[in-house]
Amino acid sequence: MLYLVGLGLGDAKDITVKGLEAVRRCRRVYLEAYTSVLTVGKEALEEFYGKELILADREMVEQDADSLLKEADVCDVAFLVVGDPFGATTHSDLVLRAVKLGIPYKVIHNASIMNAVGCCGLQLYNFGETVSIVFWTDTWKPESFFDKIEKNRQNGMHTLCLLDIKVKEQSLENLMKGRKIYEPPRYMSVNQAAEQLLAIIQNRRLQGEKPEITENTICVGLARVGAPDEKIASGTLQEMSTVELGAPLHSLIVTGTMHPLELEMLKLFSVDSSSFENNACQRTT
Repeated sequence: MLYLVGLGLGDAKDITVKGLEAVRRCRRVYLEAYTSVLTVGKEALEEFYGKELILADREMVEQDADSLLKEADVCDVAFLVVGDPFGATTHSDLVLRAVKLGIPYKVIHNASIMNAVGCCGLQLYNFGETVSIVFWTDTWKPESFFDKIEKNRQNGMHTLCLLDIKVKEQSLENLMKGRKIYEPPRYMSVNQAAEQLLAIIQNRRLQGEKPEITENTICVGLARVGAPDEKIASGTLQEMSTVELGAPLHSLIVTGTMHPLELEMLKLFSVDSSSFENNACQRTT
């Protein structure tokens, strides 16, 4: 059996009882280590689970999945994912590979950022399409995510922005030369995401457009959701470019039309309460 086990968002103890029981009876346990991170290290998980963990990086999961599934038809193998197993499409591919090999699988779900964002008070059913904001480079500055945020906002919907994670990435030079030398891990902050959105707004204005999102659009910054030192800040997009939320992982929400109850909740986390007086649109129904 292949078990895909969600670990939740915080620390080792966020695994479900069902998930922990599965892990403890598995012969091999892999920890997916590139789509997200926990606030504790691999060693803390091993101590709590009572199992040695094998780190599974992007290269292993996407290019050498057969080694991960080896003997899973005759023994139990677990694949641990921070959050929920299906928070990333990569893991659907793993299931399809298992099915083709005749290996049965079982999914053990857990909380993920996709539903835990409700902690800020915005109602989950008022969210539109989730987007990913990637790190820009000097030569690559995509803006497609901005169009999706605008579309959500035009429909009155909030947008959850998942911020880029760079783990075990190679520089272009090392990649071209085939050198297995990796860059230090990088995690996008709410500040960086806000700065990129502000730059896009300026670009659009220079092109004669009137962006749906402005410097005064109410946003929410979230850091380490589910951890003891979770931090939430609400305010304008401009304020999000300077707010201090500390260590990763960060997420950003660009709000749409808000219900009065949502507004009241966001005020609990406001950087500056005056930001809400003139900028936030309310739904009255």
